[in-house]
Amino acid sequence: MSMKPGLSLRHSQQLSLTPQLQQSIRLLQLSTLEMAQEVEQMLDENPFLELDAEAEQAEREAHGLEQSDAPISLGDQVSETADLPSAPPGTSSSAVAEPEAATAPSAEGGDEAGMLEAGWDGDGTVEISPDDGEWGGEAPARQGSGGDEEGASAIDLASEHVSLSAHLHQQSLSLRLNDEERAALYFLIESLDDDGYLADPLPELAEALLAQEEMARGQPWPEDLRLEREEALLLLLSTALHWLQHMEPAGVGARDLAECLKLQILELRNSPAARAALAICEQPLELMAKRDVKRLVAQCGIDDLLVREALALITRLEPKPGRRFADVQRNIVIPDVLVTATEQGFLVRLNPEVMPRLRVQEVYASALRGHKGEAVQGMQQRLQEARWFIKNIQQRFDTILRVSSAIVERQRRFFQQGELAMRPLVLREIADELGLHESTISRVTSAKYMATPFGTYELKYFFGSGLGTETGINASSTAVRALIKQLVAAEDPKKPLSDSQIADLLKAQGIECARRTVAKYREALRIAPTHLRKAL
Repeated sequence: MSMKPGLSLRHSQQLSLTPQLQQSIRLLQLSTLEMAQEVEQMLDENPFLELDAEAEQAEREAHGLEQSDAPISLGDQVSETADLPSAPPGTSSSAVAEPEAATAPSAEGGDEAGMLEAGWDGDGTVEISPDDGEWGGEAPARQGSGGDEEGASAIDLASEHVSLSAHLHQQSLSLRLNDEERAALYFLIESLDDDGYLADPLPELAEALLAQEEMARGQPWPEDLRLEREEALLLLLSTALHWLQHMEPAGVGARDLAECLKLQILELRNSPAARAALAICEQPLELMAKRDVKRLVAQCGIDDLLVREALALITRLEPKPGRRFADVQRNIVIPDVLVTATEQGFLVRLNPEVMPRLRVQEVYASALRGHKGEAVQGMQQRLQEARWFIKNIQQRFDTILRVSSAIVERQRRFFQQGELAMRPLVLREIADELGLHESTISRVTSAKYMATPFGTYELKYFFGSGLGTETGINASSTAVRALIKQLVAAEDPKKPLSDSQIADLLKAQGIECARRTVAKYREALRIAPTHLRKAL
């Protein structure tokens, strides 16, 4: 079979992602802090890009801020939330008007490729008229005593953090130990996990300590002495563990939850309830978790009332002694959009603290004008990159503002009445309204936050599926979760509502919600099951 060469024409469509479009898409999906890092990196790498300090100062004067104040950099004022998106506390961001991003025209290659050609004009606001139609908890937040401490930012407070290991090492200084004992205690403290537990068995830690000794000596122990030395280290670590477990916080250095609870109970006064609690800790933990009073009475040989008192005592203990010392990365949230209520409706504006003031360095740009050739071609490319970066940042904030305004328009009842009034909303509704692609809305609503009268929420929080009702109008899943939270808060502690009962109560209000769906929403709200909510 022979093959003959020939020519043929074939039509095909292909979208080429230019570097400019790729940068636009990437900036759109960055969080505020990530974008701040991107801006700092571009300022370091591109000599044609600089901060527009004059524009920032003029804006501050226009907003009535004192000229003597230093310019506020991105991240200086932040709001901290403990649980997002589930109704975090509101943030106290100052309401400052901000230049509005002009609508970006669609360009060839999709809506994301549209570049802003003009600067931002206007007052940066969008006015929307109202539509008339159980274990131990987290350590309490340290309260400011006034003065500078009250005005400290979350970053300043985080810098004051004292780790669990530092807290324990400080206590160890008061112990009279020789060098070897102090080294063993130091080793144990450094082996604790963030919760304050000693996860590794002592024999394994003794082997690890022996290996460190051999490394320090520069040679291994002889075989006839190695086992003897390992046993000596194991005994030393056991003694050090005894010291560690008598340090504060109580329960630190435990190998498991039962031992952690026992250590805390032993710190309490010797009472019948404490002795009963120690006996309960000797039983399988699942009996304690299920609050199986009948089996605990039978297995511990104590009466019903004493078991209930002991269980109540145990629930007040801390299962994670290191929790208040753990250097957990805090959710530092800087709202991208501010929504405030006015007499005319709701004011939607960009947060001026998150918007970098950038401009092209005119001195360098002017020096390139009139020069041609390969020698300056690279510099001209960097100049073009600087212009692209500024336009892409403008487009990013313009899109965020447009999407946020559309969300406030659709969810205005939430801004009037709270989460119980949330309506079902999907990404496609906003995409169709703004003429953008659904993926663009997804990028805009990820890691972008809105400060509202009810708190600070991620933009994704305002989207949710709908559940059927008797009236034929779908109820938002967010509103249903809020209603479940309300029903649980109002329940009788001695007779908490089961998932089936909650489903029946929702049905009585016209909301069709299956028991399994109630269980899913309850778990998402971090609400314990019925047997754990029941008061003893």
